[in-house]
Amino acid sequence: MTEIEIEEEKKALAREYKELLRISYQTLTAEDKKLIRKAFDVAVDAHKDQRRKSGEAYIFHPIGVAKIVASEIGLGATSIAAALMHDVVEDTDITIQDIEKMFNPKIAQLVEGLTKISQVKKDMNVSMQAENFRKMLLTLNDDVRVILIKIADRLHNMQTMDAMPEYKQVKIASETLYIYSPLAHRLGLYNIKTKLEDLGLKYTEPEVYNDIVGKIKETKEEQDAYIESISSVLKKSMNDENVEYTIKGRPKSIYSIRRKMAAQNVSFDEVYDKFALRIIYKSNLHDEKFLAWKIYSIVTDHYRPSPSRLRDWISSPKSTGYEALHITVMGPKGRWVEIQVRSERMDEIAEKGYAAHYKYKQGATEEGGLDVWLNLLKEALENSETNAVDFVEDFKMNLYAKEIFVFTPKGEIKSLPKGATSLDFAFSIHSEIGIRTRGTRVNGKLVQLNHELKSGDQIEIITSANQKPTLHWLDYVTTSRAKNKIRNVLNDDTKKISEEGKELLTRKLRHLKITLSESVLNELVNFFKLKTSQDLFYRMGAGAIENQQLKDYAAQKSNTLINFFKNKIKRSPGTQSENFKNDVNNYDLLVFGKEEDRLDYKLSTCCNPIPGDEVFGFVTINEGIKVHKRDCPNALSMQSNYAYRVMQAKWIDSSQQEFKAILKITGMDSIGLTNELTKVISSQMNVNIQSISLSGEAGIFNGQVTVVVQNNTILKKLMDNIKKIDGIDKVTRVYTN
Repeated sequence: MTEIEIEEEKKALAREYKELLRISYQTLTAEDKKLIRKAFDVAVDAHKDQRRKSGEAYIFHPIGVAKIVASEIGLGATSIAAALMHDVVEDTDITIQDIEKMFNPKIAQLVEGLTKISQVKKDMNVSMQAENFRKMLLTLNDDVRVILIKIADRLHNMQTMDAMPEYKQVKIASETLYIYSPLAHRLGLYNIKTKLEDLGLKYTEPEVYNDIVGKIKETKEEQDAYIESISSVLKKSMNDENVEYTIKGRPKSIYSIRRKMAAQNVSFDEVYDKFALRIIYKSNLHDEKFLAWKIYSIVTDHYRPSPSRLRDWISSPKSTGYEALHITVMGPKGRWVEIQVRSERMDEIAEKGYAAHYKYKQGATEEGGLDVWLNLLKEALENSETNAVDFVEDFKMNLYAKEIFVFTPKGEIKSLPKGATSLDFAFSIHSEIGIRTRGTRVNGKLVQLNHELKSGDQIEIITSANQKPTLHWLDYVTTSRAKNKIRNVLNDDTKKISEEGKELLTRKLRHLKITLSESVLNELVNFFKLKTSQDLFYRMGAGAIENQQLKDYAAQKSNTLINFFKNKIKRSPGTQSENFKNDVNNYDLLVFGKEEDRLDYKLSTCCNPIPGDEVFGFVTINEGIKVHKRDCPNALSMQSNYAYRVMQAKWIDSSQQEFKAILKITGMDSIGLTNELTKVISSQMNVNIQSISLSGEAGIFNGQVTVVVQNNTILKKLMDNIKKIDGIDKVTRVYTN
């Protein structure tokens, strides 16, 4: 670097430091500023010789993270200092003990928590990423700020990963969508959640992302005018009522537009609520509720509300602490518009989540105890015995869950995730009550244990000292708290039964002149088509394995050599099967990895990729390489949990091949429509109809056509031509699960 460049970098560092202090959400004392300055100097010195992939000095990354922590998450000096030094221990000679001596135990604890998250041992038998998430989530038990700083770290990485290779971008973006954005959502950081989701989409589906961004820009002027037309009507009435407020239009995030397009099979233009209006009013704590309903009254004087889409999170706040009134009204031009009503305090809590709770809690400090909603989050971490992927899936399910509000017999209100059952409610009261549940009454009526609860239900639990959970109970509950408790009880019982089963199996095999060894165990597990030796012992102890079956195994064992040759013969390639397109005979169609190797593969049935689709390879345990579409419903989970098994893949010349695709067609039924449709399909070059099923009822036309095409381009052209037929409303490609 030249002298001038070094000088420029120093000036940039000084600017960044001033900016960091200026944008802090918390009011910083002289002591706080001294602490941040010291952490800043330690970090600058520690990272002085490091550069990022883009060529920029590495120190700008921790500063970027600290800025997010200070302004967007709104934490104080302790967290800002920890964010500045979050990579110091991992990348340099400085130890946690050094940080404790230089600063204080609290900062050292935060930095250690952040360092722990980064250091994961490689173990190819489990999902490293899921293990990593588990470790990260377990740090919640120490201090939630570790997770908050980690979310800031992830946001800054997502904002600055243009210089990375594409496969790394996809892996990091998949992890982000899979766990970090749900975490941000659950911690009440809605702004950060939206940014993470949009950036995640930018790297996992760049074409879709850019297409939506382009269309949003095109329609911005028209939307601004539409928002202004509603605002001007409301402003006059609000001013007449002397309400102090601001109104702003809030565009829907790119990710949520994409999600709506996919979920409802609609185009960008058919997504109606692409923006919301937010009214933020000034109020003291006493009048907040009264003013919210006053504004509701003003809004509904001018625009007709949809009663089914009113959300009152002021009377019953979400467990994340979110408070607001959401009203969906019929706006001008017959379009539904969502209007969000919040006080300035509610708006701050929605933007800053955790940090704003302290600002509005009398006498609470940043180091104060955690809120009730945070304890709900910890419940998912109580049992760390389950395998890492199940653990993360369970945890994630509870992060994004929508809420319902139900009542105890005494009239106390409890919040549960949407879809929770009466048995979930029992476990939410107390795990001992859950375990002893014999029956449940909802609104005075006896119901099944798996009865799905609705907001407003009043639930009574009937218990019995002799009651014990059964395996079926796992199907009756949805919350991770209930699942973990049931698993714990079942595991204790299972251990006892398994120990007895092992002894019994050893004895019975001895009678058959077989000694129980590791290889015999593996053979038995395969023979009974089980997953683990524990499954085998448990079934033995529970009496599910009969003597005759063990005799059959012993007979088969003596014929192992013959069976070996039989299997060899069975596996030898015979004539091509009907389903050869899903088999490995066409391996020249796809190439894998940087070297573009030709490998054996199978096309996955969950998303049925065809040539021209964006795809990736996934190395399975039993079935070799399976090929999935980039936007396959299971893609995020695979790319995030098992990144080391994901392979780059792309189609090469597919002109000699034909593939099956199923099209779903809907429209308005009219005379000659069927005739016109079959004419269009059969007249298109290189398309064959394999099956067709059409029906019309009460003026609505429904059809499903299975066609055989060579690639995606031909299929898209066919779909466009079908859409042009008069009366056709939608044409979508169907994926079989």
